[in-house]
Amino acid sequence: MPILYLSRYVIAHRADYYRLLLEVTQKQAWEAWILSCCARSRRRRTGTTSKIIAIRELSDSTAALVRDRLPKVYSRELVDVIFEQPYCRIANLVDKRIAQRQAAARYLKSLVEIGVLREQQVGKEKLFINPRLMQLLAEA
Repeated sequence: MPILYLSRYVIAHRADYYRLLLEVTQKQAWEAWILSCCARSRRRRTGTTSKIIAIRELSDSTAALVRDRLPKVYSRELVDVIFEQPYCRIANLVDKRIAQRQAAARYLKSLVEIGVLREQQVGKEKLFINPRLMQLLAEA
């Protein structure tokens, strides 16, 4: 999965980006455009690295919390699943062979009870949102 998203920067600096791109087309001015792309990539890489470190730290602290508060539920695989994306379904645990459906539902509800996840009904399905991960992902 991609982890270095340049789109946010391009959108924020759209006029400059398109001006440089137009100069490539009209004047073959590649150097300025390439230097701009390199600078953009370097800035995003720094931000992305910081975000990855923050997510890893949150995952580790969540693992410690679950291990301490729910020792019968805890497994590193369970914590890893709730950090694969900002929400989790019962089926995700079943698919990863962490638990059968009833136990998976019980595990996720236990994580809701200790404040790790938040349960949300979406249509006929229950999603278990990881609010701290959502917050980290939403930060610029």
